[in-house]
Amino acid sequence: MTNSDAAEKKLDQPLWRDYLELCKPNVVALMALTAVVGMLLAVPGMVPLDILLLGNLGIGLCAASAAVINHVVDKKIDLLMKRTENRPVAQGRLKDSHALLFSAAMGLLGMWVLIFYVNELTAWLTLGSLIGYALIYTCFLKRATPQNIVIGGLAGAAPPLLGWTAVTNEIHGHALLLVLIIFAWTPPHFWALAIHRKDDYAKVGVPMLPVTHGDKYTRLHILLYTIILFVVSVLPFATKMFGLLYLLGAVILGLGFLYWAVVMLINKDPQAPMQTFRYSIIYLMALFIIMLADHYILPLDERLNRTPPPIEMQVIE
Repeated sequence: MTNSDAAEKKLDQPLWRDYLELCKPNVVALMALTAVVGMLLAVPGMVPLDILLLGNLGIGLCAASAAVINHVVDKKIDLLMKRTENRPVAQGRLKDSHALLFSAAMGLLGMWVLIFYVNELTAWLTLGSLIGYALIYTCFLKRATPQNIVIGGLAGAAPPLLGWTAVTNEIHGHALLLVLIIFAWTPPHFWALAIHRKDDYAKVGVPMLPVTHGDKYTRLHILLYTIILFVVSVLPFATKMFGLLYLLGAVILGLGFLYWAVVMLINKDPQAPMQTFRYSIIYLMALFIIMLADHYILPLDERLNRTPPPIEMQVIE
């Protein structure tokens, strides 16, 4: 199917599908998964159903609101990039004003749900994340520095913290470890895609690392950040947040990520960037699912409260 055929097919699709596309549902779904895991890890038992549903509704609405702003701000460069050229705002299927009203409605509704049905701490942290992605990253960092995804990645790393605070109404060190894992994961995840789409980013003048510093430099930094991610991913075991099941899963998944990072550095497989990008998504989803499995096998409070057996001393006469 040619690009023109794809565009014509998009014109025939129902209006609601255009609005759904504005929300970047795949991205929001991954964020929702990490938020749910953050909620479930915050307590030894089950999260109250109202917090589970309403918390994720509010967080998801705000994430979708930020995604819509990204569509509007980037509409000119979206038209010039193969991956994004058929987006609804870029193609004019939806007006800017309609998209922004849709974004505002979702953002306000999400904040209302979080403030009145969850807690204010989660609401303000979610608002900070929304501003970080939609305004600081999309409107400024993306076009200002090749370190855009490193700095801006903090906003995308927030969902597990938001999930945790939704349940506990406090910022806990273990929740920040989850944020740190996603923060370290973001650069190698996105730079792999940026290498694959290097020509598109160069054409629209977005200073992604492969454009400004070249493929070799970027591949090296993907490996370096993957090593950092590997180290960071074992910290929850070192702090007794998780047990041996998590450690085993984190090491196996981390070695898989390192394998693809090395394959990219060797640079003999032209498909390696996209294979690495796809693996990185599998990595994050699997790692967070393993966290849940480990958590429910031995809940956090039991692990932290376990005391070592007494040491018996015998006097030899």
